Parts: sequence; structure tokens; C-alpha cells
Amino acid sequence: MEHRVRPEGHDAARTAALPAATGVHDLSTTGGGLPPIEAGSMSRILTIANQKGGVGKTTTAVNLAASLASAERRTLLVDVDPQGNAGSALGVRRDDSDRSIYEVLLDGMPLAEAVRKTELKFLDLVPASQHLVGAELELAGVEGREYRLKHAVDPIASSYEYVVIDCPPSLGLLTVNGLVAAQGVMIPLQCEYYALEGLADVLKTIELVRASANPGLVVDGIVLTMFSPNNLANQVAEEIRKTFNDQVFQTVIPRNVKLSEAPSHGKPVLLYDVASKGCQSYLELAREVTLRAGAIEGGVS
Repeated sequence: MEHRVRPEGHDAARTAALPAATGVHDLSTTGGGLPPIEAGSMSRILTIANQKGGVGKTTTAVNLAASLASAERRTLLVDVDPQGNAGSALGVRRDDSDRSIYEVLLDGMPLAEAVRKTELKFLDLVPASQHLVGAELELAGVEGREYRLKHAVDPIASSYEYVVIDCPPSLGLLTVNGLVAAQGVMIPLQCEYYALEGLADVLKTIELVRASANPGLVVDGIVLTMFSPNNLANQVAEEIRKTFNDQVFQTVIPRNVKLSEAPSHGKPVLLYDVASKGCQSYLELAREVTLRAGAIEGGVS
């Protein structure tokens, strides 16, 4: 696992634009076109991956993407999970459209044709489809199957500052596609004993992908999620920080009722309850992500 120094002070001016605890920017999709990406700026493609279910993976993908968008950073969320929860959390039902990531991966549809607008002005979505359930079997015999997502994302990535890919809770072909397409991986990790075993598996898969298909892939960070202040959670968090040092984000995502409620309303938490602890934690995580991305662009490793 690549060791990376936590940046201090990089990209500080733009990071300061992230919403403060008291509110957010105008998030509506009405009025005015989106501004172009600044000349010379680079997009960052992040895959959110963990083969263990119930660790806050989709919650992190959705709310991180929404938090980045609230800072007027053009963000694309790509839902590669057959469950389609990232889309439903943004008010897009899994089977609302025949233009989804399935058609992109299996039929060669350009990714741009599957992009959907969301309530957030700077956040776009490529939804999942029920057909993704069998996609891994369908892709098994396709030449270059592990590169399908990469070949779809690369032509459109320059239109966004961040592309966030939500993978299924497995280490199968869809997740491998997410890892091959990405520049960096974020690993959500629940603070419980069994999470440590799952972490070893996902790190092994990342190393295999790095060795075979994506040598530039790095672990951008481990984010501790669903944290409850008890002895076990504190011990696990301490052990993870001791082992992985500054690859663990300082921001810890707590267990929070509002984070659980927001998807049922088809909204990210910052459009549901911006003052909640869950929302504020993801806004802080977005600040850290932008700082690390600025350090990477500046050549810090």
C-alpha cells in the first residue's frame, strides 16, 4: 500500500469555498450555465470500494460527491452497483431510464449519453440498471473487459473536476472496472473487528490491479464510517491509524439518523439536513479530499 504524506495548506483557497457549517451555496439547477473548467485544471477519478457490505460505501459516494458539488466543483457520480442505491439517493430510480451504466459497459454507449442532471447544480449522475445484476457474466467473455469503464470515463473526465465511482460490495469484475478506471481509491471502513479482515482483501485486490492493469492507482485514503463512541470502535480506529498513519482521513463519519433518513427522500444529506452531524462530517471530508488532490497535482507523494 502506497504511503502518502498528508498535505498541509495545498489548494487552501479553493478548499475554503466548501460550505461552512452555517449553510451552503445556491444549489439549484436553475439559472445560468455551468462555468467551464479552469484552464489547466485536472480531473480526479475516485473509486469508492470495499467488498464488505453495510460499511457506508454508497453513503460516502453520494454525500462526498454532493459535498464537492456544493463547493461548485463539477462532479460526476457513476453508479456501478447493481442495487442502484446511489441513484435512488439522488432521486433517480434504478430503472427510470434505458440510458444507464449497463448500456455504457455492454453496448458501448458513450458515457455522456447516460449522464443525468440532479438537484445539485454541479452534480451529474450516471445511474445503474437492474441489468447490471448479470453484467459480470456478460462481460466475462468480452475482450478487454476490465477496461470497459476506463474507456468510457476517460473521454468525459475532463469535463469534471471529480468523477466518483460507486462500486458494488464485492471484488468482482464491476469493482475491478472501477479500480482500473480510477486514479485513486477511497476505502470506507466501519470501526468493527471484522472490518479489518475485509480491509486486507480489498488492499490485496488493489495491489493486483496496480500490478496488472493500472500501475498509477493509489489509495487516496481510508475513511472511518458509522462511528459510535464506544471502546471497541475507539480501539479499532486507533489500530487502523497506527497501521496506516496518514492514509486514514482525519474526518470520522459518525452514525447519524439523518444520514439514514436522507436516501428515503431521494436527497443527499446536505439537501435534507445541512446542520446534521452527518452532513457536516461529509463537508469536512470533502475539504480533506480536495487538499489531498491538490497535493497530488502538486507532486506530493
